[in-house]
Amino acid sequence: MRLLLIYATLLLTAATTATAAETKTVSSPDGRLQVNISDGNGGQATYSVSYDGAQVLLPSRLGLEADYGDFTRGLTIARAESGDTAYSYEMRQTKRSSVRVEANRLALTFRNAKGMEMVVDFHVSNHDIAYRYRLLRPKKGNPKCAVVRREVSSFRFADGTTTFLCPQIGPMTGWERTKPSYEEDYKTDQPMAQRSQFGQGYTFPCLFKAPLTSPEVDKQASTGGSLEGVLWVLVSETGVDGSYVGSHLSDFDPQTGYTIAFPQQGENNGVGTATAGIPLPYSTPWRTITVGTTLKPIVETTISYDVVKPKYQPSQQYKPGRYTWSWLVWQDESINYADQVQFVDLAAQMGYEYCLVDNWWDQRIGRDKIEELSAYARGKGVSLMLWYNSNGYENDAPQTPRDCMSTAIARDREMAWLQRIGVKGIKVDFFGGDKQPTMQLYEDILFDANRYGLQVVFHGCTIPRGWEVMYPNYVASEAVLASENVFFTEGHARSQAFELCLHPFIRNAVGTMDWGGTIMNKYLSRDNKSRHRRYTTDVFEMASAITNQTAIQCIALQPNNLAELPQFELDFLRRVPTTWSDTRFLDGYPGRYVVLARRHGDDWYVAGLNAEPQAKTLTVEMAEWAGQTVSYYMDDAKRGPQLRQLKFDKRGQAKITIQPMGGVILK
Repeated sequence: MRLLLIYATLLLTAATTATAAETKTVSSPDGRLQVNISDGNGGQATYSVSYDGAQVLLPSRLGLEADYGDFTRGLTIARAESGDTAYSYEMRQTKRSSVRVEANRLALTFRNAKGMEMVVDFHVSNHDIAYRYRLLRPKKGNPKCAVVRREVSSFRFADGTTTFLCPQIGPMTGWERTKPSYEEDYKTDQPMAQRSQFGQGYTFPCLFKAPLTSPEVDKQASTGGSLEGVLWVLVSETGVDGSYVGSHLSDFDPQTGYTIAFPQQGENNGVGTATAGIPLPYSTPWRTITVGTTLKPIVETTISYDVVKPKYQPSQQYKPGRYTWSWLVWQDESINYADQVQFVDLAAQMGYEYCLVDNWWDQRIGRDKIEELSAYARGKGVSLMLWYNSNGYENDAPQTPRDCMSTAIARDREMAWLQRIGVKGIKVDFFGGDKQPTMQLYEDILFDANRYGLQVVFHGCTIPRGWEVMYPNYVASEAVLASENVFFTEGHARSQAFELCLHPFIRNAVGTMDWGGTIMNKYLSRDNKSRHRRYTTDVFEMASAITNQTAIQCIALQPNNLAELPQFELDFLRRVPTTWSDTRFLDGYPGRYVVLARRHGDDWYVAGLNAEPQAKTLTVEMAEWAGQTVSYYMDDAKRGPQLRQLKFDKRGQAKITIQPMGGVILK
């Protein structure tokens, strides 16, 4: 991956050490998003955020505590350096292939009561804020390493804000003590005062809908008028690597709002600390805030990638694509040579690049036969991806192969074999939380895999935090209540539309997501007749291959689908792309419905999903299609999936109807 940096001259201004409370301001290039930072709250550093004069965040705390110094109180602003920056970069596997960033920056040096200094860097673009801490090496005692004990960074929203959040679960819980794994149920439009389900706060990313509050709004309200509107705010983090911990948000506190929370001590089977050990000097990961009066900036944000850089160069040009996967419907019983040949053949017939062989392959197929299967697949233009258990001490998951990814020696031996037999990717499952040792394990797996030309998908894992840029062979993470749950329970099959209408606004907004399958079987069974049914339509499933974003996408066709599905559905699934030059939000509401436009090369695709119980008629606006007729994949309420033609008017507008649990695709 090539990072194209074109930095504008950074204009520096310095402020003298202040004796009275000071407030510094940094605004977005368009001036609409503004951050005010102050040391005037009894020695506590705070920041507040407004957009077009409307309050986004009330004064919220900044700072952290390290073992050598406390930077949470007794702080004064010692210096300020400000400037602007502009640069471009390219990505191969996210929502936009080429990104231009223009931002204003502010570096504030805070001095504590003992004269030690900490710098807070702000990066503010038109809809995004990112900030991080830089810990310097103090002269007194000259420590060269430190432990970050806690962070007090907080996010205080106005009363009346509602939330769209996923709870953090306790450590060593769930099936075979494999949690936390970012796989809990989201709750939407909830009051802030409602406690999290497990009392452990919330996993990133976190979406908030705040009331518009500003002097103008207050003035109209006081005279009996009304001003409709909300502010959407997405909070997350990026730039986490093996040198730090992954964080989440605490439960809501009426005084402090939501605070950055470090991992729980019981994660990783209790091994390792819940704090971060760092060298000095050191820059922490970035806290990110995306703001919009509509959901468009939330869906389209690239802030997760804007402030990070590649950590190494790709060893080769990695190939995106689609994969078949027997395990989703046929489960463990399909992990045998004959069944895997069927799914390799299916991938070849559909023109797909990959076939994923899931858990137990080392025991149920054997390494010699896997070599034979890989050779067979390559002869048909298909490459294998293989499943691995991450290690053996973080949980009780019994699936093998185990202990192949947990040490450098084991990885080197295993990955050399994978390279030799032509395997192109690995799926590594069952990680133990967000402690620093686990973050280091993610990074080590990725770095070693790159040396052997392997792409990596993570499951049972944390969210990616800028990893698509940082690690060029990284593909995606699960970190969501994924498609396997549609198989496991009828309840999740019924809620699938709700869940997939959430992720473009939250989980998929900050990173690629391996949700795990465009499911085309009518029933969740091998015979396609038994167990519970799929409640979404075929067009919904096809559209989800576009709304769910990852560079290597699972199209969970079964061999029987080739004879059962209409030809126009198979033709679409043969051609569906997985990489995008651009992404545009058109309409939607989290958990209810979503309509996105994505461009692949010169071709635009519009995909819509509907989780509501009524049909939804919407006007789609695509200036690129003014006066043109496009293919219209839709659900007819009586006749089922249809391929029709749709004419856009000269203004580039056309009406579409999305049936309940249904979808649309325009191409």
